[in-house]
Amino acid sequence: MIFTDTHTHLYSEEFENDRAEMIQRAIDAGVSRFFIPSIDSSYTQKMYDLQIQFPENIFLMMGLHPCYVKDNYLEELAHVETQLATNKFCAVGEIGIDLYWDKTTLDLQKKAFKHQIQLAKKYSLAINIHCRDAFDETFEVLESEKSDDLFGIFHCFSGNLDQAQQAISLNMKLGIGGVATFKNGKIDQFLNQIDLKHIVLETDSPYLAPVPYRGKRNESSYTVLVAEKLALIYGVSVGEIASITTQNSKSIFGI
Repeated sequence: MIFTDTHTHLYSEEFENDRAEMIQRAIDAGVSRFFIPSIDSSYTQKMYDLQIQFPENIFLMMGLHPCYVKDNYLEELAHVETQLATNKFCAVGEIGIDLYWDKTTLDLQKKAFKHQIQLAKKYSLAINIHCRDAFDETFEVLESEKSDDLFGIFHCFSGNLDQAQQAISLNMKLGIGGVATFKNGKIDQFLNQIDLKHIVLETDSPYLAPVPYRGKRNESSYTVLVAEKLALIYGVSVGEIASITTQNSKSIFGI
């Protein structure tokens, strides 16, 4: 069984003391494909270093995270553009809108989101969307850019069934992680109404660890726990979840 973690921050300081061991643990568990989102320019070199260390397993995205859209966002977007023009990436991400931490930057976040969607189209890449407390605002931007060459993943999807269907109508897969195992996560109540062809697995490690590790550091090996939960929700084998979601990741990232 080959599992794919479509969203993991392997460069995080949380893994400073055991990064290589943690990655090897995941590989030993069958999680052999890791897709790493960008946050801002300060992590770019760490991402490249990781890819050099694990060239067969690690694939990089490039983008400016909405929480890092600050006064210098134009400089950061210029960095994103330079990297996309000079290196190989599998997606533009993570990008989007976050109104949980800071509502005052909404206009800047929208501009940065829209600009990066256009970069993804320019380079024929998927987008990886971060959306927190901002479904209406995120969909507003996506609808304005709607086209056949707009596609990607709604990372850490936490919306309702209607929002899931709207995301799918915009050529987005749903990134499902530890939230599906939470008692109050809610998405487990309707996921089986969504065809598995629209689902990919992720951890968002080191964040959002699944049960029974909720509240502790998340890591990519726990992708298997998410797959086990989905197997229960859909009434299929873990192997089928692994196979379908990995194939879905290939169709999005082209890898």
